[in-house]
Amino acid sequence: MSFMQINDLHVHYPIRGGFFNAVVDNVLAVDGISLEFEKGKTYGLVGESGCGKSTTGKSIIGLEKVTSGSIIYEGEDVTNKSRNRNSSFNKDIQMIFQDANSSLNPRKRVQDIIAEPIRNFLKLSDLEEKRKINELLAIVGMPEDAKLKYAHEFSGGQKQRIGIARAIATNPKLIIADEPVSALDLSVQAQVLNYLKDIQKELGLSYLFISHDLGVVKHMCDHISIMYKGRFVESGNRQDVYQSPQHIYTKRLLSAIPTIEPSTRESRKRERITVEQNYQKEEYQYFDEDGRVFDLYSLSDTHKVAMTTTNKEVIHKVAMTTTNKEVI
Repeated sequence: MSFMQINDLHVHYPIRGGFFNAVVDNVLAVDGISLEFEKGKTYGLVGESGCGKSTTGKSIIGLEKVTSGSIIYEGEDVTNKSRNRNSSFNKDIQMIFQDANSSLNPRKRVQDIIAEPIRNFLKLSDLEEKRKINELLAIVGMPEDAKLKYAHEFSGGQKQRIGIARAIATNPKLIIADEPVSALDLSVQAQVLNYLKDIQKELGLSYLFISHDLGVVKHMCDHISIMYKGRFVESGNRQDVYQSPQHIYTKRLLSAIPTIEPSTRESRKRERITVEQNYQKEEYQYFDEDGRVFDLYSLSDTHKVAMTTTNKEVIHKVAMTTTNKEVI
């Protein structure tokens, strides 16, 4: 059973102009998406830059104002509600920010940055707090003396690791991870990802994993949503999205995944060219005349795709043919 539901979420930014500075249009950063979070599962959010992934995460945690829709946490509507710093929602929903540099207070030492959520929610003794900080730094591969330094003394990757340590400090129910390992070295990436999976098993926490790296998403996520222009084009489990993609944009993303196998280089190149040609020919079937993504349509209990009525009928016929062949 889900502990959080996101229903028809919209986040619009007004565009002002004219003599009276009136609203003349809106940027539809997030344009009607729905999600449910269950305990112990990882949900991937994939898409190109500017598609609304980070805005979605920030609106859930309360850093962006929701234009319409609702965020239900444990039966309570928390949409755009002001909360005191000690609220259970603030403790249970944490975020790893994409821009690690701006998320760290330059006036505080690392030990105080990591200790802030601990002091707010866990109420540990001074000795327990120090032990907890050392433990968190060790988890993300940072030396113990790093806690006495300021944020500007670290590289971009090290700052991201500090942000990860802070996010996991309170053992939250949901971590919104916005490109959490994109700035890290490969060896540290593996270490952090493995730890995130370990604490998920131990504590039963959930992730909203926002990433450009389709390989990492496939490794980490149980359920994946592909986002484009503020809307979901396809949503399903790993097998649905990677083995049976239906939307042309999903196929385009998957064809762009690099491979290190020299023997498949030419075939992959031909596949990318074919997908791009199909995208140009069939784009009208997946987007309306304004370029807006169509509504999602359920192909199965887990698989949803944005498409027109015509495409729905075609896929139904293919599914019926496949079923009949299996029966025969």
